[in-house]
Amino acid sequence: MGLIDILVRWMHVLMGILWIGHLYFFNFVNGPLQAKLDGPTKKAVNPELLPRALWWFRVGALWTWATGVLLLMTVFYHGKAVLADPSAGFTTATWIMIAVTFLAVFAYDALMKNPLAADVKKVNTVAAVIGAIIVLLFKFYGGFSPRGTMIHLGSMFGTIMAFNVWFRIWPAQQKIVRAVKDGVAPDAELVKLAGLRSRHNTYLSVPLLFTMLNQHASYIYGGNLGMGPSTYWIALFVIVALGWHTVFMLYKRAGKIEGF
Repeated sequence: MGLIDILVRWMHVLMGILWIGHLYFFNFVNGPLQAKLDGPTKKAVNPELLPRALWWFRVGALWTWATGVLLLMTVFYHGKAVLADPSAGFTTATWIMIAVTFLAVFAYDALMKNPLAADVKKVNTVAAVIGAIIVLLFKFYGGFSPRGTMIHLGSMFGTIMAFNVWFRIWPAQQKIVRAVKDGVAPDAELVKLAGLRSRHNTYLSVPLLFTMLNQHASYIYGGNLGMGPSTYWIALFVIVALGWHTVFMLYKRAGKIEGF
């Protein structure tokens, strides 16, 4: 199990770098660049550049998610690190919250298709409230440990992100790139969809990266700053908000960087 653990962790980090690196390339480099390119240049460059970048993007997303699930199975389920009280074993509530982790993506997708999604502030507020409720349920209903709560929040984010890559961004980008190659204006709705879901992934990625460090995050649940096993979720909310603010600042900076 020790050998499996370290090999899967290694692959998980490698694939995560591949995936998130391309995510940041698309959002912080390619996005501002595309606004500077004229039609003929896009027609010449994008059909060659984007399919290659999107291939690595998809592969990275798939294997980051798959190796993450393997780590959940070996460390948190087989090793019972998910439980606040391992001696109590897995309860029905525990399994329900594990299911919620991987099924929440469908609630997210439905919310983003709802007319409410036209109002960015409202839909983001609703999504944040739902996410906060799920975190509280992890702890108070599912009996999750601090590490278990953090990694399952990250797994929920990662599942949403992988879903967006394979079932929303990639299908839309295929049609967009083909349209550009044919010299036709891409469907504005597809451009909006791909851009919005990619932007969501960028915002989710920074809190996700923190949850991946759950083994080293004992500071926020070990009694420091008044936070312990019963109140660490407050610090987790703050960290998620800080992560989202970080991404907001990165977007602002990306728009100001100029070429030579």
